[in-house]
Amino acid sequence: MTIQQILSKSVQSALRELYGTEASENQISLQKTRKDFIGDYTLVVFPLLKISKKSPEDTAQILGNYLEENCSEVKSYNVIKGFLNIELKDAYWSQLLKEDNVQRLTASPTVSKPISYVVEYSSPNTNKPLHLGHIRNNLLGQSVADLLSYVGHKVYKVNLVNDRGIHICKSMLAWHKWGNGETPEVSGIKGDFLVGKYYVMFESAYQKQVKELISQGKTEDEAKKEAPLIKEAQQMLKAWEDNDAEIRQLWQKMNGWVLEGFEKTYKKLGINFHKTYYESETYSEGKNMVAAGIENGFFNRKSDHSVWVDLKDEGLDEKLLLRKDGTSVYITQDLGTAERRYNDFKADKYIYVVGNEQNYHFKVLKSILKKIGKSWHQGVEHLSYGMVELPDGKMKSREGKVVDADILIDEMILTAQKHTEDLGKTDKMGKEEAEDLFFKLAMGALKYYILKVDPQKNMVFNPEESIDFNGHTGPFIQYAYVRSRSLKAKAEKLLPAYVDVDYSKTVLHDKERILLKRLHDFPEVITEAAEKYSPALLANYMYEVAKEYNQFYHELPILKEPDLSISFMRLSISELCAKIIQKGMWLLGISMPDRM
Repeated sequence: MTIQQILSKSVQSALRELYGTEASENQISLQKTRKDFIGDYTLVVFPLLKISKKSPEDTAQILGNYLEENCSEVKSYNVIKGFLNIELKDAYWSQLLKEDNVQRLTASPTVSKPISYVVEYSSPNTNKPLHLGHIRNNLLGQSVADLLSYVGHKVYKVNLVNDRGIHICKSMLAWHKWGNGETPEVSGIKGDFLVGKYYVMFESAYQKQVKELISQGKTEDEAKKEAPLIKEAQQMLKAWEDNDAEIRQLWQKMNGWVLEGFEKTYKKLGINFHKTYYESETYSEGKNMVAAGIENGFFNRKSDHSVWVDLKDEGLDEKLLLRKDGTSVYITQDLGTAERRYNDFKADKYIYVVGNEQNYHFKVLKSILKKIGKSWHQGVEHLSYGMVELPDGKMKSREGKVVDADILIDEMILTAQKHTEDLGKTDKMGKEEAEDLFFKLAMGALKYYILKVDPQKNMVFNPEESIDFNGHTGPFIQYAYVRSRSLKAKAEKLLPAYVDVDYSKTVLHDKERILLKRLHDFPEVITEAAEKYSPALLANYMYEVAKEYNQFYHELPILKEPDLSISFMRLSISELCAKIIQKGMWLLGISMPDRM
């Protein structure tokens, strides 16, 4: 039973004994006491005035007296207008260090009604490497999926690879024209980087053609449509959809290069999936759904043979489903993928982790599914997240101005190495141990810096700032963990094997109490982070834990404390802190070093 449940039960007992009645569940409002007031939990008494028939202050005073006398966990109380601030006894907080409570705090906080989720993230295009924006997508998606799974839901992690379409044909056409048979093996270039090179090459040549046509008197819109390269790419897409053998063979070869490159990047980031879908396999199902929608009167074909859906009754607009040449668009293949995913999993919810520039797209997708009678459309949710920018501005993949994931990871490892060596933390390490430390610190810095930001917000990623050992960073939290483990190792050499601690009689120092309160919140924070699809809640909590632990560590003697019972209690606090840091950071995909 949680402390909130204990206090709520005691309030009900007070109402029965004092007024001969009980309050409904929503009448008892308990919340954490605000930092500027004394107390741990606050009871809002206004909803109870109809029962007490007294003023807010009198009601709070009467209930406070009852709790102080009858609830063993309550130490004292104070009344601020209609708010009863309740302070708990030190014994309640110190009891958290008992083995059964430690197990409870570090175990999975299972939800009462688990459901099933499909979480889609990553969703790369096979025309370029993964970049910084993809890193945020992958880290957010995997952490949300892991949080949901950890609290008891059934979760399926899926990827949708955008391996067909006009953007893919651009890279293919450029390689076909100017590649001279270049391969990853021949060039020594990672496959996704090689294909991305030709995507940029296409765009550069295409923009030159557009400028030339504009100089000849065409409007910009006309020039973009009439440039020879874009027409060739469109013809290639049509040939691909018509199963042209030569085009399909080129497509398979170049996609193979990219997918192999993706797997290497996923491995570095620790990203995994239960199932991967490919648009090349689902787009035809989407076209079949469109054909059925035309027959059933949901969609309409215009005079140029293009197919549209009218969503004005949903507060949206008309949406193109098939081009006039019969080729599909993004929404078409998303319909096919959604249908296949439903048939595969029959899940309760389908979460799409996609950037906020696609907000309208997912409103359209859900509205179309509703329009054609898919009852499961209600479970479709768009986890919209903000864009990632660099200190010098936005990324532009068409111009090659991106931070590729692999390059960023390598730079982060070098930065971690420099910081660590400058501080002399690897002086006594072998090469293998040092390299493992550099990697863990680099990934801890990268993942934490991204995940600590609320998903809804745009963010600026600063690599140098992310690895500051004294800042609001992953390495700062990793160091707090290592400090705790080091303390435990020293204690095993310097102190007796075991000293019994009577927690019921312990008087806590403020720093002990503050840290124990923070650790007490761990299950609640995980549950809230899962419910709100927000790893940022957990990430920022982990920083608060590490910060409070460092203050506890610096201000209180632990191994040098003359009273062994106090020394062992402080060691127990340190050990619990380490367990919670390790578990919380693991849910963010971050590993802890053994030493640093």
